[in-house]
Amino acid sequence: MISTTDFRNGLTVIYDNQLYKILYFQHVKPGKGGAFVRTKLKDLNTGAIIDKTFRAGEKMEQAILETKRMQYLYKDQYYNFMDTKTYEQIQLDEDILEDRKDYLLENMELAVIFYKGRPISVELPIFIEAKVIKTEPGIKGDTVSSSFKPAEIEPGAKVMVPLFINIGDTIKIDTRTGGYITRVRT
Repeated sequence: MISTTDFRNGLTVIYDNQLYKILYFQHVKPGKGGAFVRTKLKDLNTGAIIDKTFRAGEKMEQAILETKRMQYLYKDQYYNFMDTKTYEQIQLDEDILEDRKDYLLENMELAVIFYKGRPISVELPIFIEAKVIKTEPGIKGDTVSSSFKPAEIEPGAKVMVPLFINIGDTIKIDTRTGGYITRVRT
C-alpha cells in the first residue's frame, strides 16, 4: 500500500479495482481545511483520463508492473513482438498500442509493460529515424524558414516538416509529441 505522499508522475496504482497511471498530481494545502492531492489518472484498460481528488494520506495499492525489452517484428492481423532474451513471441491488439502504432518500425527495440503476465502498454524509444514516403516537393533555398508542410513517414504517422524536406529524406522524430526534430544525413 502506498500513500498519496508517495505519488509521482508515471506511478501505476489500483483504484476501485482498476489499473490507473498517474499522469499528473498536485499536492494542495489550503489555508483552511485538510490537505488534498489533485490527480489526473489514465485508465490503462480503456484509455480514459479522469480527474480525481484524494485526501492527503489516503492509501491505495500500488500495481507491480514488469517491463520486457522486445523487438517489433511485423504486422498481420496483430502486431507481433519478440522478447530479446527468450525469443518468445507475443501478439498485441491495436487497442493496446493506441496511437503508438504509427511509429513502429520493423526490428525496432522497445519496452512492453506487463501486469500479472498480461501486456497493457508499449513504450517507444523517445526518438526514431524514419523515411518520408509522402509530401509535397521541397522548395530550393528554403532551409531556414519556419513554415511547415504535412508529410507521411514509413510507419504511417503524419508529421509536420519544414518546406525543404523531400520524399526519400530520413528525418528524426520525437515519439512523445510527434514533432519533427531534424533531417538525418545519410
